[in-house]
Amino acid sequence: MATNCTSILKSLAWCQGTPELPGIKRRIYYIGKDQIVKWPTLAHDNRGRLTAAAYVGNFVLAADATWKYIDILPDKSQLTSEAQGEYPSMTQLNKLTAVHPGVGVDASALAAYVNNNDCVYLVETVPGKFRVVGSDAWLVKSTVAQDLGQGPTGTTSTTLSVEATDECPAPFYYGKIETEDGTIQPEQASTAAIEYNGTVYTTDNFEDLFTAVAADTNKTPAEVEAVYEQIVAANAGDYTMAADEFTERIADWKQAAAANP
Repeated sequence: MATNCTSILKSLAWCQGTPELPGIKRRIYYIGKDQIVKWPTLAHDNRGRLTAAAYVGNFVLAADATWKYIDILPDKSQLTSEAQGEYPSMTQLNKLTAVHPGVGVDASALAAYVNNNDCVYLVETVPGKFRVVGSDAWLVKSTVAQDLGQGPTGTTSTTLSVEATDECPAPFYYGKIETEDGTIQPEQASTAAIEYNGTVYTTDNFEDLFTAVAADTNKTPAEVEAVYEQIVAANAGDYTMAADEFTERIADWKQAAAANP
């Protein structure tokens, strides 16, 4: 019997004149995988094929654990990705080079930690999108090189080099980033607002929104939240578009619930 394989291929458009800003920002974040209680997920079809390069959900960390930061020199740092392996088992090798200018005791201690630990990294691009370097499926290799400079015109540096296998080039991440200085979310999330039953909800009280919607739609708050996160990922982190689509989805749910009380 012939196998019926539905195509997952999509067109890839680009509008002439659209700027594609290169580079990464001056602060990256990292954490040991042993401090991650639950990973967000990448979407797959029923044959295991990746259907989106953005994580759905949040990194859930162990109690008192936070993402730590490393300040880097953006002009000397970069994130790249290349294919590896053989068909039909090819994967992507994501490579991060992050150059920190210092060579002091703290920078030296970083080497002792990451050289022998399985870590994951968050890198923010110039357009403001966070990318993940590291997967829960494969070991991440991190190595540190240090240069104390040479002569009066030399320069010092601590260079972190990371190699991480993944299913796609450094997946996008739109979820929460819990740091020692507080919780970070993508810039678009700070302005996300959804009106429901006369109440305007923002990211500060979306849990209340999910509960309110669940009460009217025969769903659980967790199911409502999961769908919202999927919509955010499908809209590439554009929270305004996600809010509009989510509002339409709620209307469909309420109509279905009314028809089947």
